[in-house]
Order: sequence, then C-alpha cells, then structure tokens
Amino acid sequence: MLKKNRFVASLILLAILLPFGSSLIALCTDWLFFNQTGYREVFLTNLTAKYLSAGGFALAFLLVTLTNMHFANRIQLPQRGVFSLGGNLYRLKNDEAAKLVAPLSILASLLLAFLAGKWGAFQWQNLLLFTNAVKVGTADPVLGSDLGFYLFRLPLLEQLRDFAGAVILANLALSAVVYYLRGGIALAPRGAGIDAKVQRHLAILAALFSLVLAAGFALAGYRLLIAGHSSFQAAGYTDVNARLLTFRVLTWLTPLAGLVCAAGVWKGRWRLCVVPAALVFVLFVAGVGVFPGMLQKFKVAPNELDLEAPYLANYINFTRLGYGLDRIETVPFDVDQRLSASDIAANPGTVKNIRLWDHAPLLKTYGQLQQIRTYYKFFDVDNDRYQVNGQYTQVMLSPRELSYGDLPSRNWINEHLIFTHGNGLTMGPVSRISREGLPEFFVKDIPPVSLADIKVTRPEIYYGELSNDYVIVGTKIPEFSYPTATGNSNTVYQGKGGVPIDSLAKKLLFALRFASEKILLSSDITAKSRILYYRNVVDRVRELAPFLTLDSDPYLVVNQSGGLTWMIDAYTHSDRLPYSRPLKDGTNYLRNSVKVTVDAYDGSVIFYVSDPSEVLAQVYGRIYPGLFRPISAMPEDLRRHVRYPHQYLGLQAAVFAAFHMTDPKVFYNKENLWEIPVLGEKPMEPFYTVMKLPGEAREEYILLLPFTPSKRDNLAAWLTARCDGANYGKILAYTFPRDRLIYGPKQIDARINQDAFISQQLTLWNQRGSEVIRGSMLVIPIEKSLLYVQPLFLTADKGGLPELRRVIVAYGDQVVMEETLELALQRIFGGKAEQQPAAPAGTPPGAAAAAAPLPGNAGLGKEALAIFQKALTLQRQGDWSGYGDQLRKLEEVLKRMAR
Repeated sequence: MLKKNRFVASLILLAILLPFGSSLIALCTDWLFFNQTGYREVFLTNLTAKYLSAGGFALAFLLVTLTNMHFANRIQLPQRGVFSLGGNLYRLKNDEAAKLVAPLSILASLLLAFLAGKWGAFQWQNLLLFTNAVKVGTADPVLGSDLGFYLFRLPLLEQLRDFAGAVILANLALSAVVYYLRGGIALAPRGAGIDAKVQRHLAILAALFSLVLAAGFALAGYRLLIAGHSSFQAAGYTDVNARLLTFRVLTWLTPLAGLVCAAGVWKGRWRLCVVPAALVFVLFVAGVGVFPGMLQKFKVAPNELDLEAPYLANYINFTRLGYGLDRIETVPFDVDQRLSASDIAANPGTVKNIRLWDHAPLLKTYGQLQQIRTYYKFFDVDNDRYQVNGQYTQVMLSPRELSYGDLPSRNWINEHLIFTHGNGLTMGPVSRISREGLPEFFVKDIPPVSLADIKVTRPEIYYGELSNDYVIVGTKIPEFSYPTATGNSNTVYQGKGGVPIDSLAKKLLFALRFASEKILLSSDITAKSRILYYRNVVDRVRELAPFLTLDSDPYLVVNQSGGLTWMIDAYTHSDRLPYSRPLKDGTNYLRNSVKVTVDAYDGSVIFYVSDPSEVLAQVYGRIYPGLFRPISAMPEDLRRHVRYPHQYLGLQAAVFAAFHMTDPKVFYNKENLWEIPVLGEKPMEPFYTVMKLPGEAREEYILLLPFTPSKRDNLAAWLTARCDGANYGKILAYTFPRDRLIYGPKQIDARINQDAFISQQLTLWNQRGSEVIRGSMLVIPIEKSLLYVQPLFLTADKGGLPELRRVIVAYGDQVVMEETLELALQRIFGGKAEQQPAAPAGTPPGAAAAAAPLPGNAGLGKEALAIFQKALTLQRQGDWSGYGDQLRKLEEVLKRMAR
C-alpha cells in the first residue's frame, strides 16, 4: 500500500513539474551563465523581482477571490434553483450545492490566481523602476508632476489599475455564477430574482469597481499629456481645457456615483443604480468626445496658432529633451567658393581619409579576396580609426567569422566540437586602392599578416555576430584553428569563457537544454570541457541586460594586446515622457547612455556608462549596484575607439529636421523645415569621416549627415557628432546661408548624370558585360567650402569582383571623373595639390604616400595637363568664358615651361 501511495505521489509530482520542466532547465542553465560571467547579482535581482511580482499579484488575486467565495458559499439562501437534466426536473438542495460549488469555486480561484501570477511576472521591470524611482528635477508643464513620476511610477500604476479592474470583474462574474448555482439568483421569463443578501454582496463589488474607474480617470489625465489628441500628438488646447477637466471631474464624481449605484443594488432599487451610471457615461462621452470636438472645430481651428502656441512650445521642448536634441549647438557656416590647391594641401588628414570604399562592394571584395575557405564569412564591414604608422587613419575592417551553414560536412562533432570559432579580420584604409582597383590591406590572411603596426595576436573569434549556437571546448578532439598549405592547424581553448561541464548532472542539464543526447553520451567531453553558449554578442548582452535596447551594428576593435573586442552601443528608453514625439514603436525617450564591450575570445561582458547624467541609467545603477562602470574605467586602448552610433544620429537627425525650429510660430508654419536628402529611393545615412572642424586645430573622427530644405534640393545644414576624447557626444549643426544657392546631393547627382563625358563612359561600361555601381555620395567640408565625392565600382554582370575604377569629385560648378581622388582634385584645383599615385596590390601602406611631387618641367607639365582637362570640362558644359580663361592660364604655364 505504501509503495502504491509513493507511486501515485510521484505521478502527481511529475504531472505538476512536467509543464514547468523546460522553464526550470532554462532557469538553471541561465543561472550558470550569469554566474560564469560575473553577473549573478543581476540574475538574482531579476529573479527575485519576477517571483515577488508574480507572487504578489497572484496572492492579491487569491485573497480577494477567496474572500468573495467565502461569503458567496456561506450566505444562507432559500432552496431554489431547478435544473433540467435528461428532460427530467431535478431540484438541487443547498447542502448538495455547497458540496459541489464550494470546491469548484476554490479551484477556479486558484486557477485564476495562477494566471494572474503569470501576468504579474511580466511586470518585474515596472516593479524595479517603481521601487528605485528618483526625481528628475523637471516638472511637466500642465500638472506639475516631476518627470520621474512618468518614467518610473506611472507604468506600474497603470498596470495596477488594469489588474484591480480585472480582479473586481472576475469576482463579480464568479460570485454571480456561485449564487446562481446555489439559488441566490434565479432567472425567470419576467426577469431575474436576486436574494437580498446577494444584492448586498454585489453592491460592495460595484462600489469597489467605481473606485477602480476613478483611479483610471485620474491616471488618464497623466496619459493625456503623453499621447494627446491634437494634431501634434501631444496634449493641446482642447485636451487641457476640455478632456483633462473632464477626467478631473470624473475622478471625484465616479466614486460618488458608485456609492449611489451600490445603494441602489443594496436596496434593490434598480433605477437608483442606473441613473448615476448613465450620468457618468454621458459625462464621459460628452466631455471626452463631443464637447472637445466642438471646441476644436469652432474655437481652436480658427485661432489654432494663438491657442496652441504654449502647447507647441511644450511639445518642442520635451521632444528635444527626449532625444537629446537640446544639447545640439547650432553654428552658422558661411560657405564660400574660394577653395584652392593650397587649402587642399593644408588639410592632408581630411583628404587622405575621404572614404572611397562603400560597405557593400567592399564586403563582396573582402569575401572574394580574403574569405580563404567557404566556411568563413565576412558578415559586416565596420568603420573605425587607428594610429597607423604614426598617422591618424580611418579604416574599414571586417571580422572573418565561421559560417556553420557552409561547413563541408555538417554533423554534431564538426559543428560543436571541431569548428568552434572564426579567425582574424581584414582591415584596410578607406581611401587607398591598388592599380587593379582593389583595396589595400593593413591586416589580412590567416593567420593574420600585418602590413602596419597593428598586430593581432589573439585572432580567434568564439563570440561574434554569426555565432548563434553552442560549442564545447577542451574536449579530447582538437579544435580546428585555420587551414595551412600542407593541412590544418589545430588549437586548444585557453580562455575562461563558458560553463565547465564537470559533472554528470551538468551534462544531463545541458543535454536537456539543447535537446541533444550526444552531450550526455559523448566520451570526448571531459571534466575539463566547457560549453560556450549565448555566443551571438547581441543576444549575449541582451540576456544580461534585457532592460537596454541594443544597437544592431556591433563593431570589432583590435585592442592594445592584440586581442579582439566587440563594442556595442546600448540605449535607455521609455514611452512615458510627456509632450515628446513618439517613434513608430511608441518610444518617446531614447538615450545612448551605455557602451558595452564583449571579448571575442572569452566572452567577458563589461558595461560602461557614457552619460552619467542620464536619469534612467542612474536608476538602473541603483537597481543593479556594480553593473555599470564609469567610462573613465574603460581601458584607454578601447576608449580611443568609442564612436557615436550612426543609427542613433540618423534617428536624431530625422527628429531634428523639424525640431531645430524652437519658435512655436515658425514650427507651426514649417517655415524652415529640413529633410534628409534622398538619392535614388533611400535617404542618405550618416557617415564617418576624419576632418578638421571649423575653428579646430587638428583633424578628428566625426559622424556627418547633410540636410536640405523641405521639398528643395539645395543644402540647408549639416549635422555632425564628435567622437574623439573629451569632445565625444558633442553634436553641432552647421547652418548654411539662406540667401544663396548651395548645391545639395541630389543636384550634384543630377549634374553628374547630365555630364556628357561621364554619362557616355557609364553607358559604355554597362554595355561591355560589366555593371557600374555608384557608391555613396559624400559631402566633405574643407575650410569654408564643400566637396562632393562619389566612387564608381565596376563588376562583372554575374557575381564579379567589385573594383574601384573611378572617383567623381564635384566642387562648385565643376564635376570631374578620374582614376584616383588625387587626380580629380588636381583637375579642379590645379597641379599644386600633392598626388599620391595608386600603388600595386600588396604595396605596404605608406609607401605610395611617400611619393613626392615631380620637380621642374614635370611639375609644370602636370599643372598644364590639369588646366587643359579643366578647359575641356568647361567646353562640354558650354562655359566659353571660363574655357577662354583656362586657355590663357595654359598659355602662361607653357611659357614658363619654355623658359
């Protein structure tokens, strides 16, 4: 008998635990992951919050429901309630009903409480924000509440309102069912008959529900400031003077109406409970819908600018606050057309770092030149800057990751024990090309070969953008490292990444987690083996800090010791900032407050706060003590590679295009609305470049994006974010004069298309089995002038190797196309600009740059050639006056050569 009871108990326990089996396994393996990465306190904080939240909501629901069920099952009721079963009438007595209804109601209460707990578990982040809230120090302009209330307290309060309403309605429905089954509520053709004791119970629930409605109306006033009904998606004149007033009245009127309605239910006077409910409903419809509509139509619309001006000012100020636009400094930029060869020569750092290689063609070229084996893959190209042989140089680099889908033989041992990591990277300058039109390299091949003073000593990439499955290292099977001329080179993992599989229990746990019995049965796995999972760097960081939004473009850095480190930008965000313009997903507050580093070899993750004044980062720092480190604690060799995220600047620019106008009247009339230029079908994206900003002494790494006026093609401004040193994060908006034409990207693109010589060449190339790829149009400010640069790539029609064959440069009214950037600049500015001839493929970087201008008649000959080519350009454009001027200049140069 005892064995039988044990067997039954085991079955019951198994039935209870089985639905939670996968969750328990994931919980255990996640605990091991957090413990190994050093963030177990984060795991415990989150887990505690989830269980407290789930338990609190479940317990609250259960207590309220069981209290209601206690009274619903204990109240003495008359014997009534006739049920038809099989065509016969059967009268269910009170004592018989109690035996059935009471346990069923308790079971229903437990089930509903469990569902409430599951819902409550999702509120753990709101709970943590609520309990660690701080004051921002800025109040909303209408209700006067600190912004900390909106960001940290309002989200949980809104969930509590919804929860309370659900609890009351669920208890009302459950109590009604119990009373019906027990005979307290009888349905008849003439209507329902309700016992007096039942009426009192339902009256109390009705009164409580009115309190929930009142709380909802109070919170609706705060929500109105976040998402109003005005034309500018925030609380306008009608919202504040009609809807908000209605919500305030309803906040106090609803409980009074609820008490009257409850009294009517208590006494069975149904008209008494209908009238106050109808009054609240009518007031709600009239005060939130009808009256505001009339007010908007007959008062606001005819006087919209005057009446909405203060609310537009709030909208502008808080939107700028929400996206950090209030930190942007506007600087007038007086463009001139006096750029000369000497100016070009005086800005070598800018000219030598003009990016000629586009991401897509370069990624394809890297894949064909440096992929080495089919199972390697270049997933993305990143842009960065390094000190290369003593020069500040902009580079493009791409990690060589392992592509498991391209393995020659796909089986469990290959995918999880042998092929475990990628190897090295390819890096080169952004502007140098070989004579064959191919990129130059600073780092290439496997193992990494460096042609500069950048050394890669730890090239293995165990954690990357393509690494999306687990691997096991330290097994009896050697890991594949890289192919050689005579075979393969193997390696043994020496890092501390991953979780040790040093027990049978862990083997079983991971076998269940990854649904693979081979982990449990493999004899190649030893006590020294380690399992590496969450190897995708974005997934890895998201698992550790799910409250952060992560940038989709991680980039790789070669650190000082020769290792590889991923850098990821992380954002704090909210959808509760009042008067801020929301994005498509509802977010109306977004800040790039955190930088994350992930070691590509051992997977160690470190979070750094780049904006310590940001309030959400401060609160998360309180929630997770020790999670964030100050940016000053980042190693200097990594801090030199921190960059402003281009996706974030693109988002800021899209908002700033309208919100640079801070005067409500100007904003309303859209007098100075900007747009991001569109080439083809896509808007331009911010691009990194090295240049000397106006008034600065030296070149620096910046992010740049131009603006054009709305529905116009000329330039209006350019936005730049600084990335280096103490200037990191400073954003400047350089505005152009509005009284003269400054060519924009679309106009330059049209002039390129209209140039007879260029269009003829493009047509010829496209007809010879090749495809012309026009690269990105770059706007390069030099001194007080603007250069436009666009590279041209040639590739075979069917998957050819993209080669950089021409560079188009536009300045003022001149458009030229040459084999190199230096030649194009010489054609425009004469022969005084230093030419850096294209080097043969494989030439060490810097060797070509050492070539000096040719002396004597050779230098004059180059100047004469440049003038002649410029004269031809003017002739094609029909500028005969300019053509004559160039001929006179050519004559002078020829006379000097003759002398």
